[in-house]
Order: sequence, then C-alpha cells, then structure tokens
Amino acid sequence: MNDQNDQPAPEARRCAFFFDVDGTLAEIQPRPELVFIPPPTLAALERLHADGIPVAVISGRPLAQLDALLAPLQLPAAGVHGAERRDAEGELRNLALDARQLERIQRELAEACSEHPGLHLENKGVAFALHFRLAPQLEQIARELAEHFAERYAEVLSLQPGKCVFELKPRGASKGEVIRAFMEEVPFAGRTPVFVGDDLTDEAGFAAVNALGGRSIKVGEGPSEARERLPSVHAVGGWLEQLLSELGEPAGSITKPD
Repeated sequence: MNDQNDQPAPEARRCAFFFDVDGTLAEIQPRPELVFIPPPTLAALERLHADGIPVAVISGRPLAQLDALLAPLQLPAAGVHGAERRDAEGELRNLALDARQLERIQRELAEACSEHPGLHLENKGVAFALHFRLAPQLEQIARELAEHFAERYAEVLSLQPGKCVFELKPRGASKGEVIRAFMEEVPFAGRTPVFVGDDLTDEAGFAAVNALGGRSIKVGEGPSEARERLPSVHAVGGWLEQLLSELGEPAGSITKPD
C-alpha cells in the first residue's frame, strides 16, 4: 500500500477535486451524527476553494448534513450517492421519488428494524440506511432486510453495501454518474478529476474518474478500482498539505500524519 509520502501532489491548478466525507475527510464514528471534519481539514478545503480550485463533496449523506459538517463553507455537493446535487451555481438537481411511497417504505422498514435492537434505521429523505456498527452480530439480518426491500421496491430502490451499513438508494443514483455530471459543467470542465474515497460506495466514482483520465485515491485497505492509496483519514490531511504547499500556502497549516 502506497503511503501519502510516496505520492506527488497533483498539479492542483489543473485539477478538480472530489471528496467523500465519512472515512475520507472525517473519521467514521459509532453513529452518523457524531461525525465531524477536523478544523485543519475544513481550513484546507476552504483555502483550495478560495484559490479558485474546484472542490466538491460526494457523499451518501443528505445535502443538509453535508452543509452542516462543512459550515460555514458551502461547496458544490452531491448527497445520497448523487440523488441530490447542488452545482457550482447553487442550482439543485435532485432525483424525484413519490413521497407516499417513501413514507410507506419508511414505516415498513421501521417496523422490521424494531424487532432487532441495535439495528439503526436512518431516513435520508430519498434513501434509507440500515446501520449495524453498534451491533455487528446483526450484519446478516441487516443484509437480508435490505435485500428484501431492494427486491420488493426494485423499480425505485437499489442496494448499496457500505462499511457497517446497507443502504437503499434511489435507482440511478451513482457517485460515478454525478462526478461525470460535474465534469461537464463550469468550473470543473476541462480539468483533471481527482476523487478521494474509502468505501464500496465510492467504487463507481473511482471507475468514472479512471475513465476520464483522472486520479482515483482510496483511503485504507481492501480491493478497489482506485489506482492510488492513502493509509488513513489522518494521511488525507497530510496530502492536503501537499496541495496547499504547491499553491504557495503557508507551511504547517495541517498536521502531518505519523
């Protein structure tokens, strides 16, 4: 596995940067609401953005949660794996699903999960996540429930496994597709895409960036379409420091990884 120090920083002024959040910019926590982005990382993203470097976040979280994590910075962003998207002009481009059907799915999922204490259901508005991080013994139950609902509502939902979670996302939502959409728009168009992610949910993004001649960077271990590696969330901070150094930002603004 390549360490961050083995990789030269990309020529930042010619790139467009896309970042996953949980497990990439922020450490994964026992519950989603406990996650936070370290202040030095937020400061680095803000400096890149202020210097005219296109930066977007691509996450399974809803846009509202992304904005809260990044506040006061507001970036172009895609939430719920691309079901929600805000472009660089601030225009929202969301997949539309039937509200009554979503309410029915929510009720049925909540009833099913109530039979398994420790299995946490997260309603993302247009998607649902079954978290079993606090009860790893429920992984198979969570998988079977998610597969059942994905099959039952196959016309609108698809199954997306992740780290200690199974998500039911809108059919057609894909981090790869949303990166392609960004890359067709100003200010991303004509640049080299760089995508940093850590999870199975990021693999479509890695594949899209590879096809576009960009740089795909996986955080952590495991098989991946990504062509480069960073060992940890902490190492992402050191990699961001390289970018700031290339742009002539003050040294030492981000703590280096061990």
